[in-house]
Amino acid sequence: MVAGGVSAPGGGGTEFEAKITPIVVVSCIMAATGGLMFGYDVGVSGGVTSMGPFLKKFFPVVYQRTQDKGLNSNYCKYDNQGLQLFTSSLYLAGLTATFFASYTTRKLGRKVTMLIAGFFFIAGVTLNAAAQDLAMLIIGRILLGCGVGFANQAVPLFLSEIAPTRIRGALNILFQLMVTIGILFANLVNYGTAKIKGGWGWRLSLGLAGIPAGLLTLGALFVLDTPNSLIERGRLEEGKSVLRKIRGTDNIQPEFEELVEASRIAKQVKHPFRNLLMRRNRPQLVIAVALQIFQQFTGINAIMFYAPVLFDTVGFGGNASLYSAVITGAVNVVSTLVSIYSVDKLGRRMLLLEAGVQMFLSQVVIAIVLGIKVKDHSQDLSHGWAIFVVILVCTFVSSFAWSWGPLGWLIPSETFPLETRSAGQSVTVCVNLLFTFVIAQAFLSMLCHFKFGIFLFFSGWVLIMSFFVLFLVPETKNVPIEEMTERVWKQHWLWKRFVEDDFHADGGNTYLEEGAKKNGHSHGFDPSSQL
Repeated sequence: MVAGGVSAPGGGGTEFEAKITPIVVVSCIMAATGGLMFGYDVGVSGGVTSMGPFLKKFFPVVYQRTQDKGLNSNYCKYDNQGLQLFTSSLYLAGLTATFFASYTTRKLGRKVTMLIAGFFFIAGVTLNAAAQDLAMLIIGRILLGCGVGFANQAVPLFLSEIAPTRIRGALNILFQLMVTIGILFANLVNYGTAKIKGGWGWRLSLGLAGIPAGLLTLGALFVLDTPNSLIERGRLEEGKSVLRKIRGTDNIQPEFEELVEASRIAKQVKHPFRNLLMRRNRPQLVIAVALQIFQQFTGINAIMFYAPVLFDTVGFGGNASLYSAVITGAVNVVSTLVSIYSVDKLGRRMLLLEAGVQMFLSQVVIAIVLGIKVKDHSQDLSHGWAIFVVILVCTFVSSFAWSWGPLGWLIPSETFPLETRSAGQSVTVCVNLLFTFVIAQAFLSMLCHFKFGIFLFFSGWVLIMSFFVLFLVPETKNVPIEEMTERVWKQHWLWKRFVEDDFHADGGNTYLEEGAKKNGHSHGFDPSSQL
């Protein structure tokens, strides 16, 4: 869903001997709390911004609008740039922090980068929970955003490198699953804290983010750095020792040699961003960028950020709106589990196209119901119709969570070739965070101006992206990464023109492809290594 970058899963190279050791299981759970933290931050903001005491303290203009029945406009009462900045500042900070995080991930390792993320999270949580004015609140959100930037760079990479090849795909989606659990946890907390009488419930909501922040920081202190990272920084013996520990076997020489070779090849790529812009890499770049933009224009983040505010706007009471947000959060978690089990069976295209139909229909029907039942200054949404709207939102959320959520990240990560994967992953994360910021900053104003038409706006985009998938996104299910060019791009009706015309245009990089094929790079190297 939201920016939780997933590193490339293994691409069908050699299967090395490896046990699923306790140290791997514990390390992955501890690292994935970075996703839990990110999800909590996404979910908590929508809940606290629908709480009266919070609005009264920081956004009195919005609070007066929600209370004044004479002036009350259903769609415009939350339209406030400062309120939107409270949510969106996190993503702008995350976008900026990503550039620094790519450097620390390469030079200092995954473990230290996760530790930095943990410290940013703790500082941000402390400021938010103790906030006395809007500036303190926004600074806290910016610090949380820096934590997001560092965690999203290091955690998925850590998971993909420490996991045995055969379970790497499932562990990559573990990060996305943790994001959805974080959102659900935030919705449950908001539902409880909204009932607190003293008007300080919002502080508890923001402060409880300290739990996943603390877990990530503690986890980062105790986990081992990945063998890839140690080898990349020239600490070969230490890397070998860690590889022996996490694999639970002494037979690690073949995997160790491949890691050393993959690191050597990666270091030979001098200009990954220049490579990325070459004609033969155009298909992967276009698809990766388009998927990130489309992922945001499904409208999912608008719904997840502002679910309580949205439900309150269409006529649910305060508690009922938080309760509805809990339901959609739970649907999100369950549907992400569906994705883990179906993505390698049904294929990427099937999930994306099915979800396109489901999302389009649910959004159009929501727009019709709200258009008929909810006017700007009055609303006639009975209990039955309200439940129907929640069911439609759940239908939309479920289809997103098993398609555009995880696949928006998975497809770019498995299609970039070795020599451009670092630059490609960086562009993917940055584009995602940028458009997450744009939607978060604009949504409440769009809701005010478009009214129920906001859902028609997003459904129009869903139609466009479904046609994009139908004609331009090839199936990558069960295709080894090193065979993508031959088996996918050269077979596609449009993309083959780019690949065949320019495949040997850059003589300096052909040996890298040969090296990649020889190694099968089933063990993904650091996508940040050349940033």
